[in-house]
Formats: sequence, structure tokens, C-alpha cells
Amino acid sequence: MLNPSPTGFPAALARQALESSGVRAGEGMRVLGIGGLQGSGKSTLAAQVVAVAAATGLCAAAVSLDDFYLTAAQRRALARKVHPLLATRGPPGTHEVALALETVDALRDGRTRALPRFDKLGDDRLPPRDWPRPPRPLDLLVLEGWCLCVPAQPERALDAPLNALEREEDADGRWRRFCNAALGRDYPPLWSRVDVLWFLQPPGFEAVREWRWQQERALQAAQAGRAGMDRARLERFIQHYERVSRQALRTLPGIADTRVVLDARRLPQSVRARPGGD
Repeated sequence: MLNPSPTGFPAALARQALESSGVRAGEGMRVLGIGGLQGSGKSTLAAQVVAVAAATGLCAAAVSLDDFYLTAAQRRALARKVHPLLATRGPPGTHEVALALETVDALRDGRTRALPRFDKLGDDRLPPRDWPRPPRPLDLLVLEGWCLCVPAQPERALDAPLNALEREEDADGRWRRFCNAALGRDYPPLWSRVDVLWFLQPPGFEAVREWRWQQERALQAAQAGRAGMDRARLERFIQHYERVSRQALRTLPGIADTRVVLDARRLPQSVRARPGGD
């Protein structure tokens, strides 16, 4: 077993991820993708990779797929037009994929494009004046996301509801079919921008419930006085993610270039490169 550092993953893991990206100063920006279900440590590893890159003189930055969520107003409009469940951020169809593509492509072209940021407790995207801007053209962009590079499901897999949310609030399957169609139609161009993909693989979906609750408490502790979700609201919230999360568990181990197998405490047990991959 790999020994974790006090503040995140083992330093060697971040170095390995950086090396696997193939980044070289002055040779154009590379995109390292880090996928993993809610609370798995994606943002932690992304920050560690950026820090390691900076220590070697590279210009690196991290952005989350979450930062490209539609604004609250956009999601309310989508909920009125398509389905009420689309007011809740998270599933495919609630991201502004065009903005993500514009951002990645501008950075790849050597421009110092500002990186969007989303306020999870406020449930809205921050205004552009609060987006950080790289000081110079990037050598490495770390793009992390809970459904990064996950493929859409076959249509027939959508017939039966998966949980109480789908049974009670999406009985006709309209919401989940909209999300799945968006995943298959809108997201692959963004997935194609990822040069190397790492997947933080949990022991199963059930671990996500506790990990996401820990994440929620940490968010609230870091911003005292701001409301977040209680356990009951969080349990319902996670059901919005369950279908695509289970699809990630089925598919990403065979798609990712490298997968980091985690135990229930989020401790890395092994690092496994895909046969034929880097």
C-alpha cells in the first residue's frame, strides 16, 4: 500500500501523474485529466500535481468540470423548459460545455484565459472578475471531474429507474434520457482534449455517500456562517449522480490510462497503468 502524506495523496503519486502527462516546457500545453466520483480526492491530487509542476519551473493550473456548471439562472430556465430535476447541478446537461471547450482551446493556443470558478455553497458560478488568470501561457492544465470521459449508456439501460429519485420524480425517464443524450452528444469533444486520463477508483458507489458528506462538512467548516446541505438533502442530491457514477465504475477502469485503486478510507492501494498505455 502507498503511504499517504498528512495533507493528501503520496507525493510520489503526484510526481507520477505529472510525468505521465508528457509535459515539457516550451512544447505546448498538455491536458492531464483526473476522473473520480464525488469526494474521491480529485481536487486534492490536482492541486498536488500543480504544486509539483510549479516546483520544476512549469506553469500549471487546475480547473474542475464543476467550474463549468450552468449558472443558477440557466439551470432554472432549463428546468422550466425540459424537466424540474435539471435545476440541480451535477448530471450531464447541467454544464456549459461550450465554455469549457473555449477555455481549454484558448489555453492550448497559448493565451492566458481566465479559469471559471463555481461556488458550491452558493450554488452558482462566480462572476468573471473573480476568475483566476494564469500569469503566462500554461505548460499543463489539470482538468478534473466526477464524470470526466464517461461514455453514455445504451438507451435500453435507461428503462428501469435506479433509485427513489428516478422512481418518484422521473417516472417516465425524461430527465435521465435528456442527461444521457447530452453525455453522448455534447461531452465527447471535451473528452478529446484530454491527453492523459487518471481515474481514482473507489471500492464501490456506497463509499461515495460518506466521502461526499465529509466533503460537505469541510466546505461548511471552511466558510463558517454559510448554509450547506444537511445529511438528508445530501442523500437526495447524490441520487442525481448515481446513474452516471455507476456507469463510470463500469467503464473508466478500461478507458483510463492509469487508475489509482482506493480503499474506503481513500487510501491508494495500487496504481495500475492500462495495458498498452503510458
